[in-house]
Amino acid sequence: MTKISIFWFRRDLRLTDNTALYYALKEGLPVLPIFIFDRNILDKLEDKKDARVQFIHETLISLNNQLQAKGSGIKTFYCTPLEAYKSLSSEYEIASVYTNRDYEPYANQRDQEIEAFLSEKDIGFYTFKDHVIFEKEEIVSGTGSFYKVFTPYSKVWRAKYEANKPQILPDHAKAANWHQWQAEQIHSLTPMGFKPSPIAIPALQVDEELIRKYHQQRDFPALDATSRLGIHLRFGTISIRQLAEKTKKLNWTYLNELIWRDFYAMILANNPHVAERAFKPQYDHIPWRHDEEDFEKWCEGMTGYPIVDAGMRELNQTGFMHNRVRMIVASFLTKHLLIDWRWGEAYFATKLLDFDLASNNGGWQWAAGTGTDAQPYFRVFNPQSQTEKFDPQLIYIKKWIPEYGTEDYPQPMVEHKFARLRAIDTYKAALNPG
Repeated sequence: MTKISIFWFRRDLRLTDNTALYYALKEGLPVLPIFIFDRNILDKLEDKKDARVQFIHETLISLNNQLQAKGSGIKTFYCTPLEAYKSLSSEYEIASVYTNRDYEPYANQRDQEIEAFLSEKDIGFYTFKDHVIFEKEEIVSGTGSFYKVFTPYSKVWRAKYEANKPQILPDHAKAANWHQWQAEQIHSLTPMGFKPSPIAIPALQVDEELIRKYHQQRDFPALDATSRLGIHLRFGTISIRQLAEKTKKLNWTYLNELIWRDFYAMILANNPHVAERAFKPQYDHIPWRHDEEDFEKWCEGMTGYPIVDAGMRELNQTGFMHNRVRMIVASFLTKHLLIDWRWGEAYFATKLLDFDLASNNGGWQWAAGTGTDAQPYFRVFNPQSQTEKFDPQLIYIKKWIPEYGTEDYPQPMVEHKFARLRAIDTYKAALNPG
């Protein structure tokens, strides 16, 4: 039996500039690419019309078609990762497994389990940095600790980037040593219980003109002025290195958003507790209002605050919400309604096409004041002034709330001044007991 290497696709669904894939092919053995539809993740998804799963599936079909032209293909599984590797190790003589690192708590636990299983069989397990530019401990302060504040982190990030520009790797599809086999069709979604989703996926397109104007237009939700590349970064259909290098020449403000992405990934990697608890432990003492009725109004876009409701309706219908509006709706839930940021974070996780645990968690903890480098707890966004500033002609609001201005639109569920003072007093009492 010929020895092979395995490349495990995860958050890196592309054949260009893929670090682990490059090293797998470089080893010289035939490379079998695999993808695991992980039951530990998929079985927890309540919505079986999940556009993200459909996107993964369609992307894999496209990649598989490219590899079939080379006499190869992607072997897919619908099971747990351990079950997949038990099957692979019984079918093939595996020398090594190559994959790119993921920094989420479940991913770390999963990889430790797989590495231990492969180690028992003397199979190498090699992981690489690919999803970010700089990872866990690459950007540190003068004392050697990770940064808790974004601005100094970003300055060191930029300096290190200029001094150590990441290498852009070639088109790996052209490699000669793909494992030759009669490739199967990609595992069908139907047996997994998934159905087609009506939500459209934004095309993978880097609009240079849009990025040039990004700093001028990005805060206005009525404009189509954001790149919509979030889902492509999330699943790695675009290389973060290629995007950073291209956008650095076009707009530093846009590049700054990519640095925030690295920052939150670094925070999660160094502080896995943030997935469940506040980054700042004292904020876990806030007595949140566990009001399911109020939460439901927020989810449905029926709060009576038009900018909040427009954002929630956009999210529910498209799987997308404008970045400025994400801050407004998160602030409203955590400050105006005093509802636990984890409720909002979990709701976004089910709806956002570009859901990424590190960025979603970081954004929610920023809005709630519980996170690293968060806005102070006493800063409470005023939805009305945010509207006047960023949607003054109500174009965005009227697009998503057709009944705006009629009797069918609800009255505000809470008065702003009252809610603001209640939030500040509640936070202050929880953070300064006694």
